[in-house]
Amino acid sequence: MRNATRIQIINPNTCVEMTTSIAEAARQVAAVDTEIIAQSPEKGVLSIEGHYDEAISAVGVLELIRHGKAQQVDGHIIACFGDPALHAARELAQAPVIGIAEAAFHMASLIATKFSIVTTLARTRIIAEHLLHQYGFERKCAQIRCIDLPVLALEHDKQAAYEKLLASCQQAKMGDGIGAIVLGCGGMAEMADQVSLELGIPIIDGVRAAVKLIESLHGLGIQTSKWGDYDYPLMKG
Repeated sequence: MRNATRIQIINPNTCVEMTTSIAEAARQVAAVDTEIIAQSPEKGVLSIEGHYDEAISAVGVLELIRHGKAQQVDGHIIACFGDPALHAARELAQAPVIGIAEAAFHMASLIATKFSIVTTLARTRIIAEHLLHQYGFERKCAQIRCIDLPVLALEHDKQAAYEKLLASCQQAKMGDGIGAIVLGCGGMAEMADQVSLELGIPIIDGVRAAVKLIESLHGLGIQTSKWGDYDYPLMKG
């Protein structure tokens, strides 16, 4: 019989309200015997909207990875669409570490030949483009659309954010020649089901996709490879 799964979800920013929303979205799809442990750094940035923010957040992410490892969790999720510090986290961890962008791309590619991304600020578009190229999904993505709202607006003005997200997803559905849409921010997680219901198209949220991937890897008994570049960091001095 498969052991229960303990999943650490790390919101790399310090917005506690967003951490709570992400945890709620994760629990909606988690198996009944899966424990969701949602955390965010004590210090860092309130939202992540660029390269600088990602760099600042990396230290907090890695500290929480160390904490999760000490608590013997079965998997770690980095719940920011930039997947900050993902490779470094995999060096530290033994359990699988999943970034929500990579998880969403994989899931979308399994149910559609093409997908679009709907994300927050226009300045983050290039980060999404880099990730698509890095993960090998650039030919699967038709378009990256931006609702031009800051990340924190997803928590502080949810109705306005939802209306903008819905409109952008509708434009993607009708104009991009796609079969699915990827949401480009962890703070959009709780909106995915309603958008999908209203538009009749699969909406992929990376937080929940990552939960199911961690559960699958745990069920298969697969952990992060320690052969090659994901071996533990070399000790210095």
